[in-house]
Amino acid sequence: MIRKLIATDNDTATTIVRLVLGVIFFAHGAQKLLGWFGGYGFTGTMGFFTGVMHIPAPFAFLAIAAEFFGGLGLIFGFLTRIAALGIFVNMIMAVAMVHHQFGFFMNWTGAQKGEGYEYHVLILAVTIFLMIRGAGSASIDRILSSPATQPSRGQVA
Repeated sequence: MIRKLIATDNDTATTIVRLVLGVIFFAHGAQKLLGWFGGYGFTGTMGFFTGVMHIPAPFAFLAIAAEFFGGLGLIFGFLTRIAALGIFVNMIMAVAMVHHQFGFFMNWTGAQKGEGYEYHVLILAVTIFLMIRGAGSASIDRILSSPATQPSRGQVA
């Protein structure tokens, strides 16, 4: 089972996509968890999610964790499919709970009350790509799935 989760090829393009998405979500997660990059930190974010948005605390915590730890997982290419799945679910929930009401387009001109979901659709496509392809080159998953780390045919796994 774990071999199927970490299996990947040595594709550089996949690595680039994974790294960019990882940096973006690590930054968003660091805002929510640590208060970095102008964020409100864990307490402020949890207060907003649970008090204003009425998200149950366990789900609010999972959203923060998916962004921060999913971003780290993608940066290092560790359990990439699981990290991408966490971000995928996070984006589905963001669209369903908030962004669908503002339509498709982002608020480029400031004319609407909130942000549309076009960004989220792009992230969904990228996460699906990573769930299908895996981490690519320069990843912990690639190291763990390489033939040198696999037991030989005579050994028991």
